[in-house]
Amino acid sequence: YKIKKISGDASDREFYKIEKNFKSTILVKANKDKFQNLIVYAAINNLLIKNKIKAPELIQEYFSKNMMEIENLGNQSFLEYIKNKKNKLNDYKKLIELIIKLQKIKFKKSIRFKNNKIRINKYNLSELHKESDLFFDWYLKSNSKKKEFNKNKNRIKKELDILYKNLYFQEMCFVHRDFHASNIMVKNKKFGLIDSQDALNGNLLYDVASLIDDVRIKLPRELKSLLFSYYLSKTNKIKNDKEKLLAKNDFDILSVQRNLKILGIFVRLCKRDHKSIYLKYLPYIWKLLELRLKNPIFIDLKYLLNKAVPIKNRKKVKFNDN
Repeated sequence: YKIKKISGDASDREFYKIEKNFKSTILVKANKDKFQNLIVYAAINNLLIKNKIKAPELIQEYFSKNMMEIENLGNQSFLEYIKNKKNKLNDYKKLIELIIKLQKIKFKKSIRFKNNKIRINKYNLSELHKESDLFFDWYLKSNSKKKEFNKNKNRIKKELDILYKNLYFQEMCFVHRDFHASNIMVKNKKFGLIDSQDALNGNLLYDVASLIDDVRIKLPRELKSLLFSYYLSKTNKIKNDKEKLLAKNDFDILSVQRNLKILGIFVRLCKRDHKSIYLKYLPYIWKLLELRLKNPIFIDLKYLLNKAVPIKNRKKVKFNDN
């Protein structure tokens, strides 16, 4: 055997590549939350595989030792695969089709895996707020004066609550929840999904927003619009012009929610976990937010965010000790 530690993700897990007889597998070690990071991950992968979606197959479990060995889906992420390609449209269309395939997965409230009962929760109002609260707790707190922080937080949170309650598509479907370029692996021009352990039962537009407004790849605005239109043309769950308009509003709300969450997560990764590399994405995350905030439904939120974090202050992050 040859064992080599490989770069991980934003979680607390560690990943090791194991090579034997010219074949390689991945050893996953969970330093925290073994159930979610190992057992749930293996269970969701199993669900995807049953639905003919490529995901890492469980080879051997060592759950008692906080580890498991899984299939290696290759060394190339979609981020590496796509970044230097001039024509990105066809590859992105395939990913839109993959999202639609995910949305067709039929599952019950809970799934069974190796004597474990695993509940797939709904992406409800509480969950949406729990995620966007990361923006307040980490980003806004680090970039506000103490006396202004609570006032801005309360006003923005109240407006977000109104927007979340206005999400139209209550028909729930399988949501990967982190469908971005670094979690899609490319092998023999075929796509596989990793990092699926946080999957939920949620809104149709969430994974679409995660892909199109991915903070890691700067797609032209025209391509973003083409991909959204392509999704609308392919899904059978959005049936008329009224629903298409409502879908666009849901897309924008979920993109804003997700990118506020990511601002918080990336500052947390820097301040708590000493992973400052993620700070390079902050200016582009704000560009994505500013793009979506052009929708008239955000007139009040846009005003409140501009007041809390003026546009001139968005290119760099300050760390105030509040």
